[in-house]
Amino acid sequence: MSSSSSIDQPNVITCKAMVAWEAGKDLVMEEVEVSPPQPLEIRVKVICTSLCRTDITAWESQAIFPRIFGHEASGIVESVGEGVTEFVKGDHVLTVFTGECKTCKHCESKKSNMCQVLGLERRGVMHSDQGTRFSVKGKPVYHYCAVSSFSEYTVVHSGCAVKVSPQAPLDKICLLSCGVAAGLGAAWNVADISKGSIVVIFGLGTVGLAVAQGAKLRGASQIIGVDINPEKYEKAKCFGVTDFLNPNEYNEPIQQVIKRISGGGTDYSFECIGNTGMVTTALQSCCDGWGLTVTLGVPKTNPEIASHYSAFLSGKTLKGSLFGGWKPKSDLPSLVNKYINRDIQVDEFITHNLPFEDINKAFTLMREGKCLRCVIHMPN
Repeated sequence: MSSSSSIDQPNVITCKAMVAWEAGKDLVMEEVEVSPPQPLEIRVKVICTSLCRTDITAWESQAIFPRIFGHEASGIVESVGEGVTEFVKGDHVLTVFTGECKTCKHCESKKSNMCQVLGLERRGVMHSDQGTRFSVKGKPVYHYCAVSSFSEYTVVHSGCAVKVSPQAPLDKICLLSCGVAAGLGAAWNVADISKGSIVVIFGLGTVGLAVAQGAKLRGASQIIGVDINPEKYEKAKCFGVTDFLNPNEYNEPIQQVIKRISGGGTDYSFECIGNTGMVTTALQSCCDGWGLTVTLGVPKTNPEIASHYSAFLSGKTLKGSLFGGWKPKSDLPSLVNKYINRDIQVDEFITHNLPFEDINKAFTLMREGKCLRCVIHMPN
């Protein structure tokens, strides 16, 4: 679609979206108006979107409503705004919650993926003009992470979308726009796990199991999984977990058990729960001298991390990870190609496929710990 053609100018679209009207209450199917893409934006027909734990955390606690959640998604470009040159109508894309402008200090550095222009958006608006592209009966509806994929159509900044191979199934690769990519990247980019190393992972949800897969592919000799849900062990073995620990089954701190079975502490520890107290435990579980702890979880409460200085004096390191260190537009196409070539597992993370109207069921399944990823399929 040519953005300069007066004949081809996109119009407002009316479509279905699942709108959150207040914290913790069921999403409601509404008719929403979706504005045309503004300069440097694209409008996307969402094909599939998967539910991420972060969506639930925000839905339960944040104060910006009404809102359309969802950020882990795949779709097809429906129209492009003025100035967009890298996308055309019909392109297959992944949406991303943190963008890549390619010109800021962080985008130009090989050390960071924290774009200063299109970073994590927390106010429920678009990066470009601080406005919304959704409305219900003339009243604005706010965005989530500048994506809002729980809608048949959405508008995103062109820097927050990634063109992918049309060979890749959109109902599978949507997982690579957040959770699975975040875990793989934490193992490969942030920790840079070495062959023969010992790894412990706290929390065996999608992100934790993606870390396990990344560790296995790097040749880790022992991968310890820690979770209070014993039902997760069988699935965890498929992704490379060699030892399963349930803290509720021990009468001693779990970090002591880990240090004992790993011969003095792990080379790498990953906190994938979103519990700052567990960050401290993860740090205590890795070895002196070179032990590295990576925290990936987003805490609901108590955001401060407490640790004794001796952990750092003894040579341990604590690192944070956002989206596994991937620069989304530069790096995600190659990750999608790894999936096409069967170098990485993605399908195995999908435990449920649900129609769009059943999205509240997906919320229930995840809150009850009965799923890894629920893929939500949009109507044809």
